[in-house]
Amino acid sequence: MHSSKQNTQNLNWLEWPKFANNGRIQHSAWEAASVDKPITKHPEERSVAGLSEGGLLLQVGNLQTSGARACEVFRLNGDLFLAIPQLAYDVSGTPAHMNGGDSNTDLLLFKWRRGGFVPASRLSVPGGEDAEFFTIDGRAFLATASARTGKGPYEPNVDSVIYEHVDGRWMPFQHFAGFLAKQWKSLRFGGRQFLALALGVTIEGVEASNPRHSAIFEWDGSAFVPFTTLDGPWGYNWAKIEVESREFLAYADHTGQSVLLEWNGSAFEIFQRFEGKTGRAFHVLPVPGPVQVAFAAITDETVVYQWNGVSFELMQALSGPGGREFASITRDSKRYLVQVNFIEGSPKAPKTDLLSYIYEWSGKEWERVDKFETFGGTDACFFEADGRQHLVVTNSLTPDIRFAQDTVLYEFLG
Repeated sequence: MHSSKQNTQNLNWLEWPKFANNGRIQHSAWEAASVDKPITKHPEERSVAGLSEGGLLLQVGNLQTSGARACEVFRLNGDLFLAIPQLAYDVSGTPAHMNGGDSNTDLLLFKWRRGGFVPASRLSVPGGEDAEFFTIDGRAFLATASARTGKGPYEPNVDSVIYEHVDGRWMPFQHFAGFLAKQWKSLRFGGRQFLALALGVTIEGVEASNPRHSAIFEWDGSAFVPFTTLDGPWGYNWAKIEVESREFLAYADHTGQSVLLEWNGSAFEIFQRFEGKTGRAFHVLPVPGPVQVAFAAITDETVVYQWNGVSFELMQALSGPGGREFASITRDSKRYLVQVNFIEGSPKAPKTDLLSYIYEWSGKEWERVDKFETFGGTDACFFEADGRQHLVVTNSLTPDIRFAQDTVLYEFLG
């Protein structure tokens, strides 16, 4: 196991809170929204004013969020839903700081209705970092990750909760004690059902009393039970990678080495370690031929690795620091990759208004074909609704370092 050695330098990249006008105001506005009125624009209201530079994205709506950390689009009982966990609300009268705010937050659930998303419900998910929808034998679950509670001082030892949809309502199903949880990932290996949870942080003054290392749980038929624990000190992200008949699990870590684990039929074994630090996300790319995997890093380059028959080797650098998440899509044989950028700088002077990018596969490399503004961008997700392809992008920090920053909905025109 990794020691609990503190590292004050790493505080520069602690992605805790984001921005907002005021948590209480946002509560009222969200709850007052009519469930019959979509919060997105109808086709006849759209104009080229909301078109991205490369013409691939048309902004069609905004959703009011505060420190939005992820977006999860899923279908349940014939309806389309969007879940957005929120890290923090702003606290009036306090200095702006990306590690401040009120983390006693709710996860927002929206439903697609008549051309847009409308408020559906809320779930208590303090310091919300992630939401992962999955089903097992016809049962619907939503795993939520919580980083902390409180509004200063903060408690990073907090349960993350899996909810189950029962009789039209989301009910708590299972609690997991964790330490600054970041991401859940539902996975199947060898026909077995797993759930991976990224945990941990290594900064001065933040102590763990709950389990601090990222872990993998297995479904035993009635609940998720511990399967294995990783030696990652500051986990962020998981991705399953299949190469020929082999199954791999990629794990991104901020202060430790990001690694590739291979499933041997009964256990996960370390197969490859990746150079560099500040790992944020892995993403399998939709290309023919050798398998490619994008890897985002917050202070290093965001890059693409390609399988060479023996291991993954560096193929292409996409951009410099700031990388946070990815989304990809194939349309009419064209393959696109969206790279969402988070921040540059430090907590004392973070730059949150960045450009995020869209790349297209040329057959030889990924070419940048579009860019769009993000503000502490954290996640992106493609989905189809009303016969149109859409992209939702979560933003978490305003340019003046507050949490109230809208999530943006685009129509994808590629």
